[in-house]
Amino acid sequence: MNDAPRGRLKVYLGAAPGVGKTYRMLDEARRRASRGADVVVGFVECHGRPRTEAMTEGLDVTPRLRRGYRGGEFEEMDLAAVLARHPEVAVVDELAHTNIPGDGRHPKRRQDVEDLLAAGIDVITAVNIQHLESLKDVVEKITGVPQHETVPDEVVRRAEQIELVDIPPEALRRRMAHGDIYAPEKIDAALANYFRPGNLTALRQLALLWVADRVDEALRSYRAEHAIGGVWETRERVVVALTGGPEGDTLVRRAARIADRSAGGDLLAVHVARSDGLAAGVSHASLARQRRLVEDLGGSYHSVVGDDVATALVEFARAGNATQLVLGTSRRGRLERFLTGPGTGETVTALSGDIDVHRVTHEREGRGALLPSRRRTLSTRRLVAGPVAGLVLPLLLTAALAQVRGTVNLTSEALLFLLAVVGVACIGGVTSAVIASVTASLLLNYWFIPPVGRFTLDDPNALLALGVFAVVAATVAGVVDRSLRLSRRAARATAEAETMSSLAGSIVRGGQTIPALLERTRETFGVDSAELVDAPPDGADATVVPAGPGHHLVLRGRTPSASERRVLAAFAAHVGSAVERARLAQAAAEVEPVRAADRMRTALLRAVGHDLRTPLAAGWAAVTSLRSHEVEFTAEDRDELLATADESMARLSRLVDNLLDLSRLEAGVLTLNLRATALEEVLPAALADTPAVDVHGAVEDLPPLLADPPLLERVIANLVGNAARHSPPGTRVSVTASALAGRAELRVIDRGPGLPADGRDRLFEPFQRLGDTDNSTGLGLGLALARGLTEAMDGTLTPEDTPGGGLTMVVSLPLADLPPALRAPERVGGAS
Repeated sequence: MNDAPRGRLKVYLGAAPGVGKTYRMLDEARRRASRGADVVVGFVECHGRPRTEAMTEGLDVTPRLRRGYRGGEFEEMDLAAVLARHPEVAVVDELAHTNIPGDGRHPKRRQDVEDLLAAGIDVITAVNIQHLESLKDVVEKITGVPQHETVPDEVVRRAEQIELVDIPPEALRRRMAHGDIYAPEKIDAALANYFRPGNLTALRQLALLWVADRVDEALRSYRAEHAIGGVWETRERVVVALTGGPEGDTLVRRAARIADRSAGGDLLAVHVARSDGLAAGVSHASLARQRRLVEDLGGSYHSVVGDDVATALVEFARAGNATQLVLGTSRRGRLERFLTGPGTGETVTALSGDIDVHRVTHEREGRGALLPSRRRTLSTRRLVAGPVAGLVLPLLLTAALAQVRGTVNLTSEALLFLLAVVGVACIGGVTSAVIASVTASLLLNYWFIPPVGRFTLDDPNALLALGVFAVVAATVAGVVDRSLRLSRRAARATAEAETMSSLAGSIVRGGQTIPALLERTRETFGVDSAELVDAPPDGADATVVPAGPGHHLVLRGRTPSASERRVLAAFAAHVGSAVERARLAQAAAEVEPVRAADRMRTALLRAVGHDLRTPLAAGWAAVTSLRSHEVEFTAEDRDELLATADESMARLSRLVDNLLDLSRLEAGVLTLNLRATALEEVLPAALADTPAVDVHGAVEDLPPLLADPPLLERVIANLVGNAARHSPPGTRVSVTASALAGRAELRVIDRGPGLPADGRDRLFEPFQRLGDTDNSTGLGLGLALARGLTEAMDGTLTPEDTPGGGLTMVVSLPLADLPPALRAPERVGGAS
């Protein structure tokens, strides 16, 4: 067993090819070697750049492996040799590279790098931003170039160091114009396509933002490890608190403007689901609308559980290293604020410390809630104020009534005391009401029931009146207390439903991954970390909740309250379901190739019966007729029968060849002989069976392509034949050719009906003919085979709409003189 410590990974990240990643890697390798480190160059791609090649002088370079694949010869890193050499540091270029298959090698170079790290070897590598998996679609939209070689973001994020190799777009274009990146004949095409200023600016911004996020993750980890609670204002983070009220839209827009004042500022919206009644008046429709608004403005929405809104807001802001908090001014009126004390805004301001708090005015300020608010659960302040009021309020009422003695009768005085008791019950509950009723009963007996000035305890009527008074007061207090408890229960259920609704909505909208669900759990319950483990950890410093068979959700930090554990169990169930879905998705992915092969076989059996039998039957009938001695055929009849037999056998041969080639493609065993191929040598044979074809463009001036001539001939023949079948009578098929950015493009143009709206997805499926309902017109292998053969030659076949109507099929293949690293479609622009 290898006990050596794991090696460290350093990644040079570039926004585009040619920024100098490889040069910087080699420069660091030379510096380390000069300090005595054992450095080996495992694999580096210099792309013929003299200055980069010069940097390898004096370094120990491992010889490359040469491997044949599909008729070509390629060079790969000799992983076994580097592992056997076991240097301190290995330089491995092009982390996203796909290895040539065979001999048990890893499919991806990143897996080779993983083996080196596991062996205790430090690795220096490089990758472009367009090869990160999360940015693949974005880069394709910006540049128009699909990226087939990608590396998961997590592989790069795990690096000990990530260094951005940055260069302004104009400086990179100058390097290109001076011939420091590509050969002179490719400069103009590159500057006009991939290396346009807008493309380079967008790619540079993507790289800067991605690295900024990575630095932010490292900062959060450092703060958590060192228990740093203060705010480090490294970047503006604006947290806006949403209550679900109508002022939320105003708050979100104001917070977004604050975040936009600082480049790279973050906007975070948070809603606190309470269990003390505040959540009962929340408008979920408003929250959903405000969530969409936040996401449209580039922010993120979060929901947390907290019994105290102010504390939960401040804790969330500190956990996210927020610099500013945006809240709305209170919707309560002045009287309510005077009676109930400071609200959430004042409390947040007092607790915020070094976080700036913005109190934003809005049209609902001081106008109360939209719906009649339910009484809150008794707070500590009210538990103290209730008994005090039960003693003081009857005394004050007695003093006031003593001043107007004689003007108010006993019945009115008793009702006023009863009203005071009900008021105390609303403030402090049953206990306070009992204290108030006893106090009021004694005061009423002493001061207002004759004889005044002494207690009347021997009169049955007086005792009955006082007893009824106390019972009524206690009953009213009990009813009020029960309503408070029911309100608490309903509010808690509303808060839980709101939190679960938010979680479910996030899953439905985005299909959250397991790490995202864990992060949402951490945020919602305000804990330091949330992780999924197979076995519960030892010790009592963590909260453990089962999350499905064989899995447990472990929370560290704050211990959730008993009332929160029910919601936590639901979160754990969601996480467990996500794990199970991931397992099922993996199983389905493993089964899908088998299902595809089964569908292929089924379609073949259904389609082959007619298409093979038709030419076979025609040829058989012609031969049988010729062998018959019962009929005398003229010379013309015999020639016609022979022609029928010949045509049928030729058609049968083409069908069998197509089927065999398609099966070889599916099995990945098609033999290729890629070489420099002049298009004018292939076109005549490809167009021989389709006379109504016009060839445009200087085909003879087109540079040689890297292709297999017989396969390219079949691709063109299939495309032209398909175009001719769909062209209206009397129209001709057009073929044009051109070269751009190191690739040749051949266009086959027809003026037929074109593609239906949903036709592109099914255009290249075998055994399909768009618009056909049976197999009487053929197997439909032409386009499927054409695309398969083209992709086997490192090319692409894509459909386009012909201006004015019709369909254009575009075949793109690399030029023969293009460096091997740039021949694949995804490598347009190369790698530095």
